[in-house]
Amino acid sequence: MRILFITTAFNGMAQRLWIDLDRLNHEVVVHIAEDYQKMIETTENYQPDLIVAPYLNTKIPKEIFEKYICLVVHPGIVGDRGASSLDWAILRGEINWGVTILQAVEKMDAGPIWSFQPFRMRTVSKAQLYRNEVTQAAAKGILEAILKVETNSLPITLNEYNANRKGSWNRKIKQKDLAFSWEEATNTILPKINAADSTPGVLGEILSEKFFLYGAHREGRLRGKPGTILSTRNEAVCIATGDAAIWITHMKATTPASIKLPSTIALGDLACELPADDLSPFDEIPYPTWREIRFEREGDVGYIYFDFYNGAMSARQCLSLRDTIIEAKSQKIKVIVLMGGQDVWSNGIHLNVIHHADDPANESWENINAIDDLILEIITSTDHFFISALQGNAGAGGVSLALASDKILARNGIVLNPHTKNMGLYGSEYWTYLLPNRIGIEKSIRFTEDCLPWGVAMAKEIGLIDDFHGETNEEFIQFVKSQAQKIVNLPYFDKLIKAKKFKRIKDERNKPLSKYREEELARMYKNFYEDDENYHYKRHCFVHKIPEANVPQNLFANRRKIYRKRKWESINYQQ
Repeated sequence: MRILFITTAFNGMAQRLWIDLDRLNHEVVVHIAEDYQKMIETTENYQPDLIVAPYLNTKIPKEIFEKYICLVVHPGIVGDRGASSLDWAILRGEINWGVTILQAVEKMDAGPIWSFQPFRMRTVSKAQLYRNEVTQAAAKGILEAILKVETNSLPITLNEYNANRKGSWNRKIKQKDLAFSWEEATNTILPKINAADSTPGVLGEILSEKFFLYGAHREGRLRGKPGTILSTRNEAVCIATGDAAIWITHMKATTPASIKLPSTIALGDLACELPADDLSPFDEIPYPTWREIRFEREGDVGYIYFDFYNGAMSARQCLSLRDTIIEAKSQKIKVIVLMGGQDVWSNGIHLNVIHHADDPANESWENINAIDDLILEIITSTDHFFISALQGNAGAGGVSLALASDKILARNGIVLNPHTKNMGLYGSEYWTYLLPNRIGIEKSIRFTEDCLPWGVAMAKEIGLIDDFHGETNEEFIQFVKSQAQKIVNLPYFDKLIKAKKFKRIKDERNKPLSKYREEELARMYKNFYEDDENYHYKRHCFVHKIPEANVPQNLFANRRKIYRKRKWESINYQQ
């Protein structure tokens, strides 16, 4: 089937749906919705069998939806309408929610229903729900809807739809709906910040100045006068509420062109002399709190969780994670599992922190060397078996971070983007060693040049990952723990470690890791300091959310060449 995606951005959900449909051999072309006329022209030129709108903040033109079936992904229950569906659901404290696949008509979100997929809400941010539950439900719903279209089934009108509860129209959420006072209870404030994260953020007053707030976490011990900053930790701030306290990890100033930053960086001089309450990742904490990295031990297995907002890793965070790994290796354990966060695994270097720096080139250089140091620590740790457990999406240097381990497991449905070219970067993180080691040099070059997203099924087929399992974090974590325990219990575990040591010695003799790093950084130096690939402009577009040409050209054509044959070694990679 010829399918046209009309979407505001080729975001994580759009990528996930594109991967799933391409996997089923549908011919999918992506159009970034800029204006009505271009939407109409693209549709007429392509003549699709079906149109899918995975993420759209504008209306589909009448000239299109009257001629073609247009499936719209709406993150709400049947009958729910409006642009802030998930925001309102969080504010109302909904327990059961879902995604509706409906057909575009003149009245927005009022068309007949092709599929409804329910899910349970969690007490997390809107962005986390969107990247996990909403995306999973949308994928199921779109596949069901397309099957109905292919079999000439008919959708169900809202009036005909049999449901215990139906939604209603909700206006777009505004700051007045999110307004709060620090004197209010934590349970009142948290949903408001969660509902507006990652956009637009909630306006809050801190140190007599207004900021948009993001990344809220409950604190169970610290107390103080409401609105007072009680402590800082890992660049986050803890602020007293009417009954407890909340950690805020990120803020954005209200001045034009401001960007989202770690809280103490956003506060600038205002953060000077604020009290600190540091915790070791190895401290056992009996109360709710927030920390970026934590270590948990179960027998001979150590689990390292690192919750970096949106997966961005600054130089400080990279080195903190490296130091945690070093200390974990001193424990009497055999296996170390890198768990990442529930939301995102890693997206490599921290572009927002870099962009904010006085010298972005120098900050970029420091950041790339820090993540190189982190990955080097994993690669050269030959006395332990490492597992990368990807609960969420991974991109750029975050994929290389995962590849540094001996075994890679992923949650079903996540998306991998193992490339940096579209950001004007050659890439470091020892990718020229790690990626070919996994999938061979030819596929490594082809896939990093094409800048295409990968699904877990394809990644497993070609050997990028070892396995995937579970649609929820809970299912996946149980799978990871069972796999880790199986490895610990292997009767030949010692031989496994000896083989790992032998391979590292052999690889080092063939070509030292220092040589890979030297060659990669020589290219990165040109990206950072000579701007030979337009990195600084592309970074500017990224951090300021300015639409840029970030969708690969000939998206369908490139992917089809990959899938033409199942025997990967026989694929002709020439254009």
